[in-house]
Amino acid sequence: MNQDVSDSIQGLAQPWQVELCTAIRQRIHDAVPDVTERLQYRKPHFLKNGAYLAVLGPAKGWVTLTIFNATDLDAPDGTFEPSGPPERRNVRIREGQEVDIDLLGKLVAQAAATL
Repeated sequence: MNQDVSDSIQGLAQPWQVELCTAIRQRIHDAVPDVTERLQYRKPHFLKNGAYLAVLGPAKGWVTLTIFNATDLDAPDGTFEPSGPPERRNVRIREGQEVDIDLLGKLVAQAAATL
């Protein structure tokens, strides 16, 4: 794991965001063992074979997980934000919202399978 990414996540102002980003990050690494990561535009980016796989975007009141290469993902209705291109899907998580970390890991693994 990249130290810059670790420092960025630990430096988030909201404790729930630190906890959530840490859990999602770990699940991405578990789901895609050969994933690499880097801090870009002050956000944790995850790559496989040099191609963008996912990015964590913490904001004031939520955390967004963007999954790239997402056109053919099999996700339950309501998982993704309704707008945006089909190859880039967003999951917006607010404080107190239940989140299925395992589902997010499966979706990232599906996206990574063709990279």
